[in-house]
Amino acid sequence: MSAILRTLLVLATVGAVSLPSLLPIEAQGRRRAATQPSSPATPSEIAKQWVFESNQLEFYLNSDGIAYIRPGVKIKVVSITIPADRRPVVELTFTDDFDQPIDRLGKITPGAISASMVLARWNPETREYFSYTTRIQTTPASSPAGPGVTAIQAAADSGGTWTDLEMGRAQYRFRTVLPADFDTAATMTLGIYSARNLNDILGKSYYANVLHDFRADAQPITSTWDKISTASCNNCHDALAFHGGSRREMKLCVLCHTTQTVDPDTGETQDMETLTHKIHRGANLPSVLGGKPYIIIGNQQSVHDYSHVIYPQDIRNCDNCHEGITAAQKTSQSHVWFTNPTKEACYACHDNINMETGEGHPGRARADNSRCANCHVPDSGEEFDRSIKGAHTIPEKSKQLEGLKVAVVSFTNFKAGEKPTVTFALTNNAGAAVDGSKLATFAPMIAGPTSSYSKYFREAAPARAIFNATTGHTTFTFNNAIPADAKGTWTISGDFYRNVTIKRADGEADISLREAAYNPIRYAALDGGTATPRRTVAPMAQCNTCHDRLALHGGQRLVMEQCVICHNPLETDVARRPASAGAPESVSMQYMIHKIHRGHALDRDYTVYGFGGTPHNYNHVGYPGDLKNCAKCHTANSHRLPAKGDAVVTPRDFYSPMGSGTAACVSCHDNRDTVAHAFLNTAQFGGQPAESCGTCHGANATWSVDKVHAR
Repeated sequence: MSAILRTLLVLATVGAVSLPSLLPIEAQGRRRAATQPSSPATPSEIAKQWVFESNQLEFYLNSDGIAYIRPGVKIKVVSITIPADRRPVVELTFTDDFDQPIDRLGKITPGAISASMVLARWNPETREYFSYTTRIQTTPASSPAGPGVTAIQAAADSGGTWTDLEMGRAQYRFRTVLPADFDTAATMTLGIYSARNLNDILGKSYYANVLHDFRADAQPITSTWDKISTASCNNCHDALAFHGGSRREMKLCVLCHTTQTVDPDTGETQDMETLTHKIHRGANLPSVLGGKPYIIIGNQQSVHDYSHVIYPQDIRNCDNCHEGITAAQKTSQSHVWFTNPTKEACYACHDNINMETGEGHPGRARADNSRCANCHVPDSGEEFDRSIKGAHTIPEKSKQLEGLKVAVVSFTNFKAGEKPTVTFALTNNAGAAVDGSKLATFAPMIAGPTSSYSKYFREAAPARAIFNATTGHTTFTFNNAIPADAKGTWTISGDFYRNVTIKRADGEADISLREAAYNPIRYAALDGGTATPRRTVAPMAQCNTCHDRLALHGGQRLVMEQCVICHNPLETDVARRPASAGAPESVSMQYMIHKIHRGHALDRDYTVYGFGGTPHNYNHVGYPGDLKNCAKCHTANSHRLPAKGDAVVTPRDFYSPMGSGTAACVSCHDNRDTVAHAFLNTAQFGGQPAESCGTCHGANATWSVDKVHAR
């Protein structure tokens, strides 16, 4: 039986049966030892102390199971000393999430704990680490560099000695010997990455990272590394976890990813400034566009090709990573990206420039970073110049834009069988009225009902817009009538933009840009009663934690409430797909969005044909977060079954139409067996699917969506 299936079977039954009856004999023995009177807390006390969420595996354990497993791992540095032989000695404590001691070896409490340590010196002048703990990496015969090429790499100490002092307390003596002349007044950082392995019992491991700054002379620390917060990385990554999942803090990453570390197979530096920028620019690196892939060869000769990485927002959003998107994500050194430019960081993205020779760099060759800030000042106040902020100006965020805002003021004839008239207020950022009839696109839209959006009409006709200079409003009457049999709540929206030219300060060609308004959303009941807004499934604000400014179809669709109008259960790419490409593909939102984000992990092809018959294949997409974390995108438990929505037309899947819950689930889990399971649990009543998914997968059911996605 697989470990995952065994875990789910345990979680499915511990609420009704005492956990020990489900565990191997040796595990039962460990549990009894862990809950003897010497244990600091009883199961009932533990249950009261800690509350787990439904997306955590521990949520489905009873108090007996929690008492046995003792969830979590925390590590605390008690002391670090450097004796005469210069082999550092570290004393640590190991506790669970209840702050109670756990056994490092996993004999008294379950789950052996590994702990690896990196020791590095911080240089505040260069703002770089130098690692004292290193290794020699040698290429094998299969390496593209050939056999026997060596390189020094910063790494964890290896071959040191552990001494267990008592349960939850141990001492580690480094094998590494510090240099005789090491600077005792320098800030040093001890980085620890740890894993507590409970995969055979719970189906997961617990991880802990510790960053401990100190000075060997025991004097106060005056300078530390604080360039970027892990929280800003986790806006997309959820959670940042590399090298087996144990490295989860950015400060820990930079202890090894220093200028010391080189990949001997490719010759590529592993310095964090270079590595991170190149990975995130990925497919759009000048070198990659020129035909040279960006490849790193890692542990056990694993090949990591980053040439296909597509950053989900404008790469010029430097501040989103360096400073975060909330005030809490900003660090004391967040500013260094624009106040302290380096050739390593800049050349990483702009790798068609050679600073050593001066090729591609108007400022000629530069051997170091000492003169970078002379030309590349932090912020000149100009856009698109050679200042750091100016050079990274995003056109859609240019200060030259006047702004365009649209709101629905009123509507008449909004009844079944009538042609509605809608009045819009268009203004700029200063509040001045904008004439809608003068826009490049003035395209009001009506759609309904909100439960399915089976009918929608978009009429792009600025010439039919009537501007009233007195009120400052623009009125539009639809040529399409609301269907005579229409009922319920409908939505008023639209696309509105003007074409503008943005001046550049660097002498390059000016930029032609669509300045688009955020699509207005107004709900209206056809019977004149109270409108019922469409339920919110995934707010655009949550999309934009990763995308920053999700703007599709030429940059004019900016609001999720409008996206779902066209991407409704009946919509396919039939109008764009050539006959030679076979049956049309569903673009219903719940079906399409899951497939796009699962991307390269899909079992089957997902290609949609767009404007001009252009194929868009999404099987290369790599989602940077954990797909099991439904709440990353969804809100208010909208991911739970039973689903609310109409049947989805899926012509290219194994059967069509599908119930809305099935369409969402099998869009991610797209193999034939899973689809067959859904099909067998769907009745066809009057040609429409009636799902029984909620019986087993509904909230609080044995195999609820939360439980099977729990982490």
